[in-house]
Parts: sequence; C-alpha cells; structure tokens
Amino acid sequence: MSHILRRHIEAITPISDKEFGYVLSHFQTKKLKKHQFLVQEGDDVVNDYFVVSGLLKAYFVNPDDGKEHIMQFAWEDWWITDYQAYFNEATATLTIDCIENVEVLCLSLHNRDKICAELHQMEHFFRRKSNAGYVALQRRILSLLTSSARERYEQMLKSYPSLFQRVPKSYIASYLGVSRETLSRLRTSS
Repeated sequence: MSHILRRHIEAITPISDKEFGYVLSHFQTKKLKKHQFLVQEGDDVVNDYFVVSGLLKAYFVNPDDGKEHIMQFAWEDWWITDYQAYFNEATATLTIDCIENVEVLCLSLHNRDKICAELHQMEHFFRRKSNAGYVALQRRILSLLTSSARERYEQMLKSYPSLFQRVPKSYIASYLGVSRETLSRLRTSS
C-alpha cells in the first residue's frame, strides 16, 4: 500500500527512503466497506484521503428536491475530501461514500502542514496537486456551462473509460447533470 503513495509522490518530486518513512508516519490507514460513508454532510472534516484501493463518490443532495449531484469520483491513486470543510476546518457540505470496498490513507490538515513545513518537496507536491485540482475543477465547470450533454458524455468516456464498468449508470448521469433517460439515449446513439 505504501508503495502506491510513494509512486504517486515521486511522479512529481523525488523523495528519499527516510523522508518517505517520515511522510508515511503522518498518515493513518482506514478500510471501509461498500456503501459506508467516509464523510457525511454535517461532519467535521479533519482528513484528506488518498485512495489506495476502491472507488468513492462525493456528492451534494439538493435540500429542495432531494436530487443527488455527484461532484467527483475517486479511485486508486486519487485524493478526495470535502476541501471547503477540510481547509476551513468546518463541517461538510458534501457526502462521500464507498461505491466499492475502499482502503484510504488519511492525512489531517495539521499533519499536512507539518510535513510541508519540514520537507520542501512535499510542499511542492501538494502545491502541484492543488493546482491540478483547480485546473480540473475549472474545466468541469466550463464543460457544464458550455458543452452539450453529448459532448460531456463523450469526454467522460474518453477520459475515464474504465469508470463506466465500475459505477451504475445513474451515477454517470448524476455526474454529467443529465437524467438516466438522456444518458440511455446518449449511450445508444454513440
């Protein structure tokens, strides 16, 4: 499991065995079963989670109509949390639950700040990961604002083809912001 995190870090910055051991000592391991919650709306969010195995979804439920809006999927080698709550040390507005059995490495904000202050390359690593996250979020928002449902579907299929084998079609529809019926039409006309 630790080799997955090390490979993930070393894709951005080199790290020695001693440094990696120190970094790893600031994480805790957590295992959850399919359908368990990692974070629930209203929870205090104290950790960011690196996915070692399994698949999760982060979503918001509209209180007016009860409709679920999936914000993010996360699988092996991805990070997930309610970042607004994590960085502001506030309660969650998102819910994160397990689509599959999951193993994650948990990193508190305190420990993240500590390893970033003590190891320049970890500060560099997290800055690069944050920047990539901002870019991805901007692309997602622009896609929702300017692309047709077909274009969003085709882009998702191109970018994450294996995801279509791992999640129910209703989750894909929620992520794309379309109904299941619209998704069915998109799938049959592709």
